[in-house]
Amino acid sequence: MRELQILQSIFDQVLHRVQEDKDKRVTHLRVALGELSELDSASIQTHWNELAKDTPAEHVQLRFRLISAEVQCMACFRTYRPLENKILCPYCGSVGAKILTGEECFLESIETDND
Repeated sequence: MRELQILQSIFDQVLHRVQEDKDKRVTHLRVALGELSELDSASIQTHWNELAKDTPAEHVQLRFRLISAEVQCMACFRTYRPLENKILCPYCGSVGAKILTGEECFLESIETDND
């Protein structure tokens, strides 16, 4: 649900940019997406298509940059990349971990036809 709110915020930013720069057309968005995020690029694209239909942002292309997950074990305090999105410490076997990166979902840049 939080990701849908983030996507709505991104959409609002794009519409604001379109209204600000009437002489420029927004062509691409770069979205940073953590590999542990609740949404994947396909579902974001689907939701974007629904939000942007019949708006000035309808033909904007989304580009994604995947952010790798990294977690810290709360038992041995070592950091590791989870395998297959499973939080299981490869060093001590603990399942308790703090997620350091990988849940992100944010707008990284807006590109226009003049960029």
